Amino acid sequence: MTSSALDDTRSLGEVGQGRFRIGSEEHKQLFCRTFLDSFDPYKPAIIDWPKLSGDDLRRLTSLPFWQVAVETEGHASITMQTAADRMTDPLIREAVALNAFEERRHKEVLHHMLDFYGIKIGTEPPYPAPADAEWAYIKTGYGECFDSFFAFGLFALAQRSGFFPPQLIEVFEPVIQEEARHILFFVNWIAYESANQPAWRRPLFLARRAYALGRKALSRLQLAKGANANSDMTRRGHEAIGIDLSPRKFMDLCLAENDRRMARYDPRLLRPEALPRMVRLFRPLLGRA
Repeated sequence: MTSSALDDTRSLGEVGQGRFRIGSEEHKQLFCRTFLDSFDPYKPAIIDWPKLSGDDLRRLTSLPFWQVAVETEGHASITMQTAADRMTDPLIREAVALNAFEERRHKEVLHHMLDFYGIKIGTEPPYPAPADAEWAYIKTGYGECFDSFFAFGLFALAQRSGFFPPQLIEVFEPVIQEEARHILFFVNWIAYESANQPAWRRPLFLARRAYALGRKALSRLQLAKGANANSDMTRRGHEAIGIDLSPRKFMDLCLAENDRRMARYDPRLLRPEALPRMVRLFRPLLGRA
């Protein structure tokens, strides 16, 4: 796979009005201010959780990934906070610190939900700060880009199928949209950083970026092709929701939802493109629709 197929960036001059260079001060102001100004100040402690009973409660409590979801948010929050603490640009540091806060808030939302519905999970592990903050942030950022793409599709599937009641869908909608904001910020940050690395450090930064992106791309391609059925979250997600949907139709849903969620932001900003490009490229290998 070529590097261009994995690249999340394109020329900002190709879209919208007010053209500017990737890595410029104007670019930084736009992606940081977009992230900061779109903050949603909801408070997990006062969420009005809908009362569930019968099949609705059984479906929620039987889902197998609550432990992983909580731990993922815990690791993401400490990773992003550590990265923010070591960033020198005040505006970028403020935005990444807000990203860390929102990851902690996602974990808090999950804990409130688990407590309200009586869902038990195991003891959480410690979340140590990463020694290499930049590398951890790059890996986490690309992980969120790939995982959010599938999450958008699964959330839409659960909504359309009635797997969750509308009141619960409404509670989690801001959380899902925050993931869209996170990955939009990340791909613009990494493009900005790539453009502004000093010449002596640029090869290492680009190599780290390519390695992290390539590793995620390979793992998700294996899932899409069914190379590892035991960990195929698409198949398991369909089974949990109880809908018979072909891999191709599910990927089409993910593409549509990804486009819909990104459409609300300034068209001059970069979008996460690596996985959507991969899906379109390998769509013929996913079987019949």
